[in-house]
Order: sequence, then structure tokens, then C-alpha cells
Amino acid sequence: MKRKEQSWVWRERAGIVCLILTIISLSITLTINFRPLYMIDIDVLNILDYVSLDKADLLKNYGELMSYLNNPFNHTLQLSDFPVSKSGAFHFYEVKRLFLLCYGVLIVTIIPSGFFIKRLIKDKRVWRLIRPFQWGMIIPVIFGTIMAFGFDQFFVAFHGVFFNNDDWLFDPVTDPIINVLPETFFMHCFILFFVLLELCFLIGILFGKRELKKI
Repeated sequence: MKRKEQSWVWRERAGIVCLILTIISLSITLTINFRPLYMIDIDVLNILDYVSLDKADLLKNYGELMSYLNNPFNHTLQLSDFPVSKSGAFHFYEVKRLFLLCYGVLIVTIIPSGFFIKRLIKDKRVWRLIRPFQWGMIIPVIFGTIMAFGFDQFFVAFHGVFFNNDDWLFDPVTDPIINVLPETFFMHCFILFFVLLELCFLIGILFGKRELKKI
């Protein structure tokens, strides 16, 4: 009996880790593909002031960029109205690899996570998600606080972690695409990602607490 209990504990821990990876990768996927955010920021950040394009043409180029980043079979970045330097193309290639890694994690974990949640519901153990999800909710708060004190430093540190070169420092002359991808837009992306994370963890906590009340 003791071995069975220990086995269940380890399976439960693995299931929680798998579920958290699903939540993180799903939140990233929703954020980077949430086109309305960029559409709103075009107006809010007056992005059209920095380019001789109308909104429709700018969105066309944005769609071409996202198509390249999302499609594993698209190996060449070509934008209708923006030249791309060799270093700029390499940076977008590295971003593409991160996108595909995220999608890979989501694909690998989402089905096991679904079975894990189903098992928790069946065994009336959803409440076991409360503590790890409470800890999970702290992380976005910490990063959000750091961002509030200085997004510039946060943004630089983020690139320092995920990229081992300076190709992300675009020159507006050779890579004018940077003019329509302002830093504030990326800040809004991070905010959206953290909000999605918080919502997912909060939902899990609420369902767990509701189950405890019934026990």
C-alpha cells in the first residue's frame, strides 16, 4: 500500500509539472498570436507615424512576419515593405525556434495534462492544485513588479537569457521593421501573458477550493 501511495505521489507531481508547462506554453501561444493586441497598439502607440504605410499594409507585413515565425516549413523571411538585414533575419530565426519550441511543449503536454485533470476530477483531488497554483500566481506578480520599476532593464535581461548575441539590437536603417515593433508593444505582450497565467492559476484554485467545500 505504501509503495502505491508513493507511486501516486510521484505521478501526481509529474502531472502537476506537466499541467503547469501546458498552462505556460498555452498562455505564450495565445499571447504571441493575439493579433488584436497589435491592431490596438497601432492606434494607441501611433505606430503609423513612423512608417509610410497605411494600417492595412502594415498589418499585411505583420501577418507575413507571424506566418514566418509560426510556420516550420517557411524557411525564408520576406516582407512586402520592409528590408531585412542578415543579422535581423538571424534574430527572427532564433525567435522562430523559440516559437516552435513553445508549440512543441504545448503539443507534448496538453493531452497528458487533460488525462491528469480528468483523473483529479474523478478522484476528487482537484484541491491538490491549490498550493502549487498559489505559488504559480506569485511568479507573474514578481516579474510584473520588476517590469513596473523598469521595463527597459527587464527587456534587456530577457534577451540576455534567451539569446547569446546582440542581433536583437536592430538598426532602424537596415531593419526598419523595428520602427513598427516598439518596446511598449512587447511590454503589452508580457502583461497579457502574465494576465493569462494568473487567470489559469486562479481558475484552478477556485475549482480546488470549491471541491474542498463539498468534501
